Amino acid sequence: MSIRVSHVHGEHLAVQAPNGTEILRYVYRPDPNPFESPKPYAHPVRTLSGRTVTGYRPNDHRWHKGVQMTASHLSGQNFWGGNSYVPGRGYLALPDRVGSMRHDGFTALIAESERLSVTEELTWVAHGGQEWARERRGIGVHSLDEEAGAWALDWSIRLTNIRAEPLVFGSPTTAGRELAGYTGLQWRGPRDFTGGRVLAPGPGPGDADASRLMGSRGPWLAFTAEHDETDGHSTLVFAHAPENLDEESAIHESHWFVRAEPIPTVAFSWAFFEEFALEPGDSFDYRYRLVIADGAWDRDRIAAHLAALPW
Repeated sequence: MSIRVSHVHGEHLAVQAPNGTEILRYVYRPDPNPFESPKPYAHPVRTLSGRTVTGYRPNDHRWHKGVQMTASHLSGQNFWGGNSYVPGRGYLALPDRVGSMRHDGFTALIAESERLSVTEELTWVAHGGQEWARERRGIGVHSLDEEAGAWALDWSIRLTNIRAEPLVFGSPTTAGRELAGYTGLQWRGPRDFTGGRVLAPGPGPGDADASRLMGSRGPWLAFTAEHDETDGHSTLVFAHAPENLDEESAIHESHWFVRAEPIPTVAFSWAFFEEFALEPGDSFDYRYRLVIADGAWDRDRIAAHLAALPW
């Protein structure tokens, strides 16, 4: 049996598991609300049994949409969406700071029996229409394991500065708000994931309060919760490619932005505590992996599963 890939041109790609469950919808049609920082996103994302593990436009943050690439503070612009954090003034509605990510096209779309590989070209556009960066994005669906009840979503980025001046990446924390270093690839969970368990590798208990892991570093982080309506749990594992954590190859060190309360969210923050600059014409790369699984996985099971998925 094999996956099935469908493409509604100008709108979205969808992946259906062998059992008929749509496990991924990648939406790239233009988003109509400029204040939400229009950009492509993945939603809904589901487990193989059909449980939805992403949230979309929740009433607390309408600009949170499934899994999406973001940049909360970028040279004075907001590619996260919504209110902008201003030092000394807090969060303000500043529409002229909110940029967007324009889908320019797919340069590769390879659908095989057990894998989907997509290459997408995008342009990061400031609010006034100036083109600031070119992005080459990779989206991959693979390693569907019906026995384990899991599948993998790979997401890569290569970003090139096309301005005549540096692009400076930061976060609310670099602007003065303590432990709010959100930026980079972000997941927003559904409402029933609020208060879920967070797990990380290493010695000590297998799980911890999310606040203890806020701003930490590590090769992976996991979030597990019990669903409403259906009896069962789901687990999401967020993993770095090895080079992301290599000080010689990564443009900047990464930290986890994670909350279980008041909202469920995880981000691979590339500028949590300190800003970094991308010079004109230069590029940086990151690769990420999400494992989407049925059940409440423990740390040992997560580690073993990741070890069996080579990069």
